[in-house]
Amino acid sequence: MVLADFLIATATVLGFISLLKNLLASATWLHAAFLRKPKNLRDYGSWAIVTGPTDGIGKALAFELASKGLNLVLAGRNPSKLKATSSDLRERYGTTIEVHHIGSTFMLQSHILMNDIILWMTCFVQVKTVIADFATLTGEEIAAAMTRVTEGLDVGLLVNNVGLAYPYARYFDEVDRELMESMLRVNLNAVVWVTKGVIDGMLKKKKKKKKRGAILNIGSGSSVYVSSYPLQTLYASTKA
Repeated sequence: MVLADFLIATATVLGFISLLKNLLASATWLHAAFLRKPKNLRDYGSWAIVTGPTDGIGKALAFELASKGLNLVLAGRNPSKLKATSSDLRERYGTTIEVHHIGSTFMLQSHILMNDIILWMTCFVQVKTVIADFATLTGEEIAAAMTRVTEGLDVGLLVNNVGLAYPYARYFDEVDRELMESMLRVNLNAVVWVTKGVIDGMLKKKKKKKKRGAILNIGSGSSVYVSSYPLQTLYASTKA
């Protein structure tokens, strides 16, 4: 009887601890999501870089950052989508009084093009679009181009969002080598080399006697919530 009482008491204590742990986690999330005072991202710097900004999460983040008054460097591979995103940003955040197209199209590196640098004077948001196919560029080319694009800019936030997935679900052995190499370059190499290209400039900034800045790497829930994810193995492993 004593043993049974002990086991019941132990189970009760463990259950109570587990309940407290879950309640604390829920309270922390509620505080962070609804009660905590948001950070002023401009304290990090006046410019933010977003890769893969023309669809989905990347586009939503670009609009959210613009709404906070941050200037943007948008890096993607599709010129028409970049132009459309820039136009949407102007329509939403710029009651345009004066629009300046600064400079003509020019080469930065062998495969990187920068154009359409637009200043929206009414909302003080500047946007630079960088056309870059991360699936074909070498790491050194990516880093050198991003360093050049951001030279002299007060970059405080980098969002590594760009990603490449299968056009349709398939098993790992069915993925051809070209697609595999492209996914490795976009989902892994681009994150490393874009960061390498801008981090030195971010570290040189000093505000309030502290080096400040933030780097946000966007992953995928497929690497966490779906066990093994057999039909998207390469994508899940490269977006973990």
